[in-house]
Amino acid sequence: MNLYAIVLGIIVVTLLSVSLARLGKVKTKADYLVAGRSLPAFVLVFTLLSSWIGSGSLLGGAENAYKHGFTALWQGGGGWAGLLLIYFIAPRARKFAQFTIPDLLESRYNQTARVLGVIAILFTYTAITSYQFIGGGDIVHLIFPSITAVQGQYILAGFVIVFTAIAGMGSVAYMDVVIGLLATFTMIAALPVLVHQAGGWSSVRAALPATHFQVFGGLSRFNALELFLPTCLLMLGNQSMYQKFFSAKSEKDATRAVGGWIVGTVILETIIVAIAVVGSVLYRTGEVHDRPREILAYTAVHGFGGSKALAILGALLVGAIFAKVVSTANNYLFSPATNLVNDVFVRYIRRDASNKQVLLVSRLMVVALGLWALYQSLGTTSVLKKSLYAYTIYSAALTPVILAAFFWKRATAKGAVASIAAGTVVTVAWDSLTPHLPPAIGARDAILPALLVSLICLFAVSLATEPPSEQQLAPFAE
Repeated sequence: MNLYAIVLGIIVVTLLSVSLARLGKVKTKADYLVAGRSLPAFVLVFTLLSSWIGSGSLLGGAENAYKHGFTALWQGGGGWAGLLLIYFIAPRARKFAQFTIPDLLESRYNQTARVLGVIAILFTYTAITSYQFIGGGDIVHLIFPSITAVQGQYILAGFVIVFTAIAGMGSVAYMDVVIGLLATFTMIAALPVLVHQAGGWSSVRAALPATHFQVFGGLSRFNALELFLPTCLLMLGNQSMYQKFFSAKSEKDATRAVGGWIVGTVILETIIVAIAVVGSVLYRTGEVHDRPREILAYTAVHGFGGSKALAILGALLVGAIFAKVVSTANNYLFSPATNLVNDVFVRYIRRDASNKQVLLVSRLMVVALGLWALYQSLGTTSVLKKSLYAYTIYSAALTPVILAAFFWKRATAKGAVASIAAGTVVTVAWDSLTPHLPPAIGARDAILPALLVSLICLFAVSLATEPPSEQQLAPFAE
C-alpha cells in the first residue's frame, strides 16, 4: 500500500505542478476559457481522450462489463459512431471560434435558446462531475482503507475544485497529455498480465457464460440501443469537446486531433471492458461482487502480486485510473463554470467586466458548481444509471439543435427552443411519469421518448415558422 500511496502522491504533485506552471500564462478571458486558442493537435488528442474516458467508462462501463461481458461495448460503441461524424464537424466548430455551446445557440437561434442551453448543460455536467467524485472516493478508500469511500469523495472533490480553479483550460489540457500517456501505456501493459493471472484467454472464456462474448449477449435490441444512443448523441453535442475545438490553433489541428482521438478511444474503451471481464473471473466474490463499479481499481490493487515489477505496474494502473477520474472531473466541472461566466455573468450582468473580474468570477463558479456536484454524488447509488441520466439530458435537449445549426438551414429559433425545453423536461420528469404509463412504454429508458419528443418539436415547429435569416446562417456556412 505504501507503493500505491507514493504513486498517487507523485501524480497529485505532478498535476498541481502542471497547473501552477500554466497559471502565469492566464491573463485574459480567452486564456482561461479556451487556452488562448493555441492548442496543437497533439495536445488536443490527449485532452479530448482524457475528458471523454472517465468514470462513465471506468466505473459505469466496467460495472456493466463485470456483469454482462463484452456487450458493455454497446455503450462505448455509441461514442465511436459519434466520433466518425465529429470528423466532419471539427473544422466547422473551430471556424466558428466562440467560447461555449450557448454562444453557438444564440448566434444561430436566439437568447432563449442560449439560456435553456445553459440550464441543460448545468444539469448534465454537474451530474457527470458527481460520479467522478464517487470514482475517486472509491480509489482513495482502496488505497487507504481507514478512509471511507464517502470521505474519499470529499477529498477528491476538494482537490479537483482547487486544481480546476487555478489556471482554466490551459492547465486542464496540458495535464491531460500526461494523464493520457500514462493511462494508455499502463492499461495496454496490464491486460496481458491479468489474462495470464486468470489462466489464459481460454480459461477466461470457460469461466464465464457464452453470452458475455456475444454481440448482444443478454440484451434485447432496445436495451442495446438505450446504451448506444445516449453515448453517441452526447459525443456529438458535447460542449467540452467543442470548447477544445474552439481552443485549437487552427481548423487543421482540430481535424487531425479527431483522427487520433478515434484510435485512442476505441483502444482504451475496449481494454477497459476486457480488464473488467478478466477481473470478473479473478474476483467473483467478496467486496467487489457487491460493488462491481470498483472492479478496475480493485483488480489493480489485488491482481499484480508476485514481483516488484508487477507491483509497480499495479500501482501505475491505479494511478492512471485515478488520474483519468480527476481529468474528467476537471473537464466537466470547468465547462459549466464557463457557461455561468460567459453566458450569464458577462452576457447579462457585467458586459463591461474586466479580465480580472472575469477570472475571479470564473474561479468562484468552479467552487460553487464543485460543491453542487459533491452534494449530488452523496446521493448516488449507481454510476451507470447516473451516467445514462446525464447523457440523456444532453442527448435529447442539445445535440439535435447543435447538429441542426451546422447541417439543417431550415431549423428556426422557435423550433430550437421547443426542442431544448421538451428534451430537458421529458428526461428530468421521466421517472415520475413512468408509473402512469403503459408498461411497454414505462419500462423504457428515457432516451428514446425524450429524443423522439425533442426531434418532433424541432422539425414541426421549425417547418411551421419563418426560416432563419442569411445573417444567422452565415457563421455556419461551409
